[in-house]
Amino acid sequence: MRTAVIDLGTNTFNILIADVLDSKFTVIHSEKEGVSLGMGGINENIISPEAFERGVITLRHFNFICIHHKVDVINAFGTSALRGAKNSQQFIDQIDNELGIKINIISGEKEADLIYKGVLWSYDFVKPGVIMDIGGGSTEFIFANKEGITDLISLNIGVSRIFQELKLNDPLTEIDIKSITNWLNEKANGFFDDKKEDLLIGASGSFETFYELIYNQPFPDKLKCSEIPMKTLNNMIDWVIYSTQEDRDKNEFIIPIRKKMAPIAAVKTKWVIEKLGITRTIISRCSLKEGALREGIHV
Repeated sequence: MRTAVIDLGTNTFNILIADVLDSKFTVIHSEKEGVSLGMGGINENIISPEAFERGVITLRHFNFICIHHKVDVINAFGTSALRGAKNSQQFIDQIDNELGIKINIISGEKEADLIYKGVLWSYDFVKPGVIMDIGGGSTEFIFANKEGITDLISLNIGVSRIFQELKLNDPLTEIDIKSITNWLNEKANGFFDDKKEDLLIGASGSFETFYELIYNQPFPDKLKCSEIPMKTLNNMIDWVIYSTQEDRDKNEFIIPIRKKMAPIAAVKTKWVIEKLGITRTIISRCSLKEGALREGIHV
């Protein structure tokens, strides 16, 4: 069966089209579009008119791609921006009426569960670890071992929320970094205080960007995770934190949607590394979309 999974994220809309057979899938098409659905309204729990229109235009494009590739089933998932917006039903209804795509708004916990199932394609948890998926509206943390999930949380600490709530300088100052860290600690509400973990598993997104900045090449097109030496990763994180908008604009490995918010993602990653005492980091290209495929074929 040819299946399309659409992840309607707060910053980015992603589509994955795959042929699913037994317990395997073959990617036919994968694409991401910087929609910024949460820009101009996420902290007020609304999708702004401009963001609303960008979302509709992108889904029209994705629907055309699905028709072109003769997709049998489309599964669309709304995450943080949509689940918090007062006008999300209006968006859902328009997409259903115009394109016939039914958007399923999922909870943060369900989002975390799908991210875990996605990462399972690339890592078997022979050693326990914590998955981190940096989103625009929320960030998911999933602690897991060989037996499965041991704890998970979805926190409304996405980079778009921080970008719009805190008045930050470019480049970030030490006061800005402290403000972000204090904000993160407040929103985490002690969740990490009694937790330690050696292994961080970065799920897609910003972590792929970190890899590409380090190695000056696209993230490998493979399911297997890629490990980054901690010293190398920490050096790159520091570069991103203190980079200027001009530095980021000139770098081809930072996609447009991340050029403004990459330093916030870097501060958040450093915060987690220090909070949990991380000593190893691996990066998986898999996340929610691949998790939805796994759930669909009941692996």
